[in-house]
Amino acid sequence: MEYRALYRKYRPATFAEVVGQEHITTTLQNQIAAGHVAHAYLFCGTRGTGKTSTAKIFARAVNCLSPEHGEPCGRCEACRLSLDPGNPDIVEIDAASNNSVDDVRALIEKAHYAPLNLKVRVFIIDEAHMLTASAFNALLKTLEEPPAHILFILATTEPQKLPATIISRCQRFDFHRLSVRDIAATLRDVLARAGASIDEEGLLLIARTADGGMRDALSLADQCLAFCGNSVCARDVYDVLGSMEQGFLFDMAGALLGGDAARVLHMLDGIVRGGRDLTVFCQDLAAHLRALLLAKFAPEAVAELLEVSEETAQRYREQSAPIGENRLAQLTELFLEAQSRMKYLSSARAALELCTVRACRPAEGVDMESVRARLEALEAMPRAAAPRAEESPKKAEPRAAKATPQATEAARPSAPATAPEPAPEEYGR
Repeated sequence: MEYRALYRKYRPATFAEVVGQEHITTTLQNQIAAGHVAHAYLFCGTRGTGKTSTAKIFARAVNCLSPEHGEPCGRCEACRLSLDPGNPDIVEIDAASNNSVDDVRALIEKAHYAPLNLKVRVFIIDEAHMLTASAFNALLKTLEEPPAHILFILATTEPQKLPATIISRCQRFDFHRLSVRDIAATLRDVLARAGASIDEEGLLLIARTADGGMRDALSLADQCLAFCGNSVCARDVYDVLGSMEQGFLFDMAGALLGGDAARVLHMLDGIVRGGRDLTVFCQDLAAHLRALLLAKFAPEAVAELLEVSEETAQRYREQSAPIGENRLAQLTELFLEAQSRMKYLSSARAALELCTVRACRPAEGVDMESVRARLEALEAMPRAAAPRAEESPKKAEPRAAKATPQATEAARPSAPATAPEPAPEEYGR
């Protein structure tokens, strides 16, 4: 039997199974229950957040003969026909490869025909931002005034590339990135249904690496199961992802913040000898420094911002406490820049070693960040000499009065016109 990937095998079949998009699924269910379905929808959001899955569920629900609170019943003839990938009444088009004006004209031609088996003919246009300008122009009139039996659903990861005239004719729904907790909980449920398991640390690591996308998380879990069977530990996940353990990142950051260049270079050599990807390591270290920066500026909210346990948040707070804010910002920016440079250099190791040495020796540089750090250090010094500097002008006034006879003679023309009082000895005369 052909193997099916986890994200295909366990794709949501109802609105209730869509994770983290309640603000969208509830609205769509209410529209179906009330019979107020619009003629065109625009689903926006990053990859793997459920846009296409929601579009397919919506297509089944609007055709269901007896929907239950806006959900497809799954038992009627229409629901069974909707599940058939070859159903001519639910057409899914990949605009990445079918983006010409001729492709859109062929779609419009189909739209004029009534559905064969269902109530509504649904056109799902995936990656809609890939359509050409001519294709959008050809679609515009039909999208504005489609036949009563037609429903358009456009899905895109880049809505800013769609013309405003297209967006204004659709009801727009923005899909959110999924939280780490939601992804981990869904992974746990899917793996249990598949007869497999990944320990809690491994699940959290996959959930963070997925960056808010459920499809990415399921693909990574699939890869881990292929690597070591149906029982996966956190160490296996680290090996598959090429990531570094959290304890190692704390040690590396401690050496960087302490200026121990020799230790940092030795640890970096161990990473290379262990066969780890230096680009992935640099990405992990930049993320760790960002976590320290957040712990410095928002210590109480770091657990929520990073979606980590309170114990891990406390470790971030403790490591960031003795380090200045500008120093942490400088290090984070330094490794983010190194991460982008390493993609285009033939010697990624040399670039990363140079970055770590600069991070350990910030005072030796002449860049603006170093100058700013020195100025802050000077401003923080006790200002003991300030009172003496303020008194000096006052002491200068008596000395200015003791002028030489030549200076007095030169200054007489500017003196007042009133005659000075006679000296005491003149009264005797």
